[in-house]
Amino acid sequence: MIVHNLGLENSVLNQFIAELRDVEVQKDAMRFRKNIERIGEVLGYELSKTLNFENRIVQTPLGTKQVSVPINSLVLCSILRAGLPLHNGLLNYFDKAENAFISAYRDHHNGNDDFEVVVNYLASPSLENKTLILADPMLATGKTLENTFEAMKGHGTPEQIHIVSVIGSEAGVAYASKTFPENTHLWIAAVDEGLNDKSYIVPGLGDAGDLSFGVKI
Repeated sequence: MIVHNLGLENSVLNQFIAELRDVEVQKDAMRFRKNIERIGEVLGYELSKTLNFENRIVQTPLGTKQVSVPINSLVLCSILRAGLPLHNGLLNYFDKAENAFISAYRDHHNGNDDFEVVVNYLASPSLENKTLILADPMLATGKTLENTFEAMKGHGTPEQIHIVSVIGSEAGVAYASKTFPENTHLWIAAVDEGLNDKSYIVPGLGDAGDLSFGVKI
């Protein structure tokens, strides 16, 4: 896997990440969602530089101009529900992309910290020879991404795979690197050191889904 950790560079992206982590700023759910959306835009812009381009002639009111434009057939897939703000940010830039949605959640069988990632909903177009962009804001253990990818294999083989995440753990990045094809690109805004007993990223930011949309039962 080719990892692009943009948090290692000095940019406005770090301001958005700082606000996402801040427990005081987190009290404003609308700003939390907006910051994830803006991070999606930044990561999408960087991702766009690796796509395939061709030259096209554009007619203006005063003449013509040759412009290099991306030509990939994109499928943007977000993991419900936390992935929705990130999906919106990417869709702001890749507005012609087809869209897929998948439900994946942690099932704690015995009420303890052990869990299984369960996928029980998938709506997706064909992926055959297309560019798949998987949007999952928190790359904790990597198991959710693994199960999502397995569930999507029945929809065809993509030509390219890009994973877009806000924050990941070192263990999650390493696990995804073993699970996905070696030419997969990971675009991520920050990588943290560890996971706690509940497999949440530390220091992380908490539960992105709850902070975006409210606490679930």
